[in-house]
Amino acid sequence: MESLFSCPICGQALTREEGRYTCPAGHSFDTAKEGYVNLLPANRQHSKAPGDDGEMIAARSAFLGGGWYQPLQLKLCQLIQETSSPSPVLLDVGCGEGYYTAAAAAVAARKGGRTAGIDLSKAAVKRAAKRCREGEFAVASAYHLPVGNAAVDILVDCFSPLAAEEFARVLRPGGLFLYVVPGPRHLWELKEVLYDTPYENQEKEELYPGFRYREVVPVETTFTLPGQSSIQSLFGMTPYAWKTPKAGVERLAALESLTVTAQFRIHVMEKT
Repeated sequence: MESLFSCPICGQALTREEGRYTCPAGHSFDTAKEGYVNLLPANRQHSKAPGDDGEMIAARSAFLGGGWYQPLQLKLCQLIQETSSPSPVLLDVGCGEGYYTAAAAAVAARKGGRTAGIDLSKAAVKRAAKRCREGEFAVASAYHLPVGNAAVDILVDCFSPLAAEEFARVLRPGGLFLYVVPGPRHLWELKEVLYDTPYENQEKEELYPGFRYREVVPVETTFTLPGQSSIQSLFGMTPYAWKTPKAGVERLAALESLTVTAQFRIHVMEKT
């Protein structure tokens, strides 16, 4: 069966076989028992375990499983439904544990399409592959996508590294790039607990070579986390978990509940 992925060594199309992926040049990549494939060459790994670690992935899975970010998931699915062509090829770059990927894949499948996801974290891709059996998943870098030129109709990047040149390469002309970033006051109430002088995120529209803007879609939701388990899951999946002063961590640990506003911006761009 033809794969949506291409060989990371020679660039030729990969074929899915029982237990492995192969290319015409004879390069072969084993399929893990969870269903994903590792397409990150050793010379492109900057550490033994690149990407988010298992602890952060577990925290994100626990938090997203609570449905707190469902409004963003639903809006992404709505945009894919309304703007994609028939039989779309969808690529989720930085797919994480597959929360958004699985929902997007269901929309693409209803239109006769196919979905693939990549992430630098093996721990994340394992979860994504088990969560979304109809998709293809690979450990890979956003800066060296194992995908052919102009092979993708929709590319989703949700809070993941931006590799605009690579994204433009793999998208077909007229293809859509859905880029999700935090709004200015995303998780503001959490930041007020953690830091003495929190600051707003910068909001900007940056035009990348090879793309033109269609629109910026705002998504905002407010929810109350009912206890330390959900509070710590949110904290654990954010970069704040790495760089919060001890006093802020202690203030957060003392809370019995926390009302938080999540503020997103979906930048909708088109490949020229």
